[in-house]
Parts: sequence; structure tokens; C-alpha cells
Amino acid sequence: MSSALPARVRVTRPPLPLAPALRAVAARLCPQAPQGALTAAALAIAGGAVIGAALKWEGGEALGVETGWRGRGIEEALEEVVGRGL
Repeated sequence: MSSALPARVRVTRPPLPLAPALRAVAARLCPQAPQGALTAAALAIAGGAVIGAALKWEGGEALGVETGWRGRGIEEALEEVVGRGL
């Protein structure tokens, strides 16, 4: 994973289907993603809160990062963990 991430940010690949709380945050960050059809997911977490998501499904992909966290290497780390550039 990218070493350029802010110190308190970690990126993880949760099991699918996403737990209800994670599904709700992922749906907010990536509203176009069909939550019931995900084939891969990566989440960026800071201070216990999900601040970014990269989601893949058959025929599509989505990436969303909270506004205040954009441009800090989080997008790239999410792409790397989910399996390929979005």
C-alpha cells in the first residue's frame, strides 16, 4: 500500500457483502454503485470513520473520498487495494 497516506489513515478490503453500517457509508460515497452486486470493495478509514471507498461490480467501478481528504494519496491507495485503477 502507498506510504504517502496520512499517518492515521488505513485502507482495508472488507468481506462482502458489506456489513449494514459499511454499506450505508459506501452508498453515500459511491451512490451509483449497486450495493447488492459488489465483487470487490476497499475502504479508507481515519479515526474510526470511513472517509473513502472504491467499489467494483460486474461492468462498473466507483471511487469516492470525503472532500477534506482528497488529493492526499487516498484515491491511489484505494485503487491499489481494490485490485486495479478505477
